[in-house]
Amino acid sequence: MLNGNKWHRPKIVVIGGGTGLPVILKSLRDQDVDITAIVTVADDGGSSGVIRNYVNVVPPGDIRNVMAALSKLPQLYLDIFQYRFNSKDQFFAGHAIGNLIIAALSEMKNGIFDAVQELSSMMKVDGHIYPAADEPLELNAEFADDTTITGESEISAAHKLIKRVWVSSRLHKDKQPEAVQPVIDAIMDADQIVLGPGSLFTSILPNLMISNVGDAVKKTQAEVVYICNIMTQKGETENFSDADHIRVLHEHLHDRFVDTVLVNTKKVPDEYIDYQRWNEMSKEVTHDFKGLKEQGCRVISDDFLELRDNGAFHNGDQVTAELVNLLGQPSWRDSAWR
Repeated sequence: MLNGNKWHRPKIVVIGGGTGLPVILKSLRDQDVDITAIVTVADDGGSSGVIRNYVNVVPPGDIRNVMAALSKLPQLYLDIFQYRFNSKDQFFAGHAIGNLIIAALSEMKNGIFDAVQELSSMMKVDGHIYPAADEPLELNAEFADDTTITGESEISAAHKLIKRVWVSSRLHKDKQPEAVQPVIDAIMDADQIVLGPGSLFTSILPNLMISNVGDAVKKTQAEVVYICNIMTQKGETENFSDADHIRVLHEHLHDRFVDTVLVNTKKVPDEYIDYQRWNEMSKEVTHDFKGLKEQGCRVISDDFLELRDNGAFHNGDQVTAELVNLLGQPSWRDSAWR
């Protein structure tokens, strides 16, 4: 990408968490781009939640998966890093080795941010991995019935209509969470910001609700691209259209900051989804192209679907090809293109 008269590798910042983020990062890693992954630190489920409760560190699971996606280590090393104990031992059962390593380094380095930078070097990570905050955060939600709940897993399990979410410091209740400066610098220097794919309320918004992260995403000159989920999620986005996803993002940040939306239009075959195995999936996200345009977004619709293991997921290569294609187009933030 030309910057003045000089060529530089396009800088792509991907913000999110959960299982969708590594899918995109694995494909982006094969492109000639400078990747920064900003990863949520508000997870409280599974092995991550148990470790967090015992040793008061940022939940490491999402960071571990992103690190494996961007690592250039041989596959055997990655398999060991990702290995999850199936022992019946009360302590080790269910824990991933990588989670324990990240937790240990967090204690050694007195914080998750420096720990992840150290481990990224050890893991030969191609890119940058930045925890959204240098401390564990709690996700809070207010529902349509005006009740509130704290905790990412509890919010999803409540199966109620979410009105809004926000984050708070787990260790410093009177302190407003903030991202460290390298996170903000990466957003402001980016050529493209990618949100998702991932759970709207529990993977994407927890990052944006950190005040200086949200402000940076609104102020950056980079094009902001939202990868809309293929399936709605139980307890979060049931009956949502693609326009509903954007509306919620804009309402939370009080600004129309999303420039472009990638929407899958390939239908998921009837009876294909195993809803017992993928119990968080509800049904396909409906399309509301008029609503998306009313939100000020450019809409790119295509076949981004990958069917595997009786579930519906994004095809990382197809999505990445579109992201790279967008880098060569005039910015949607230019009013002449809106």
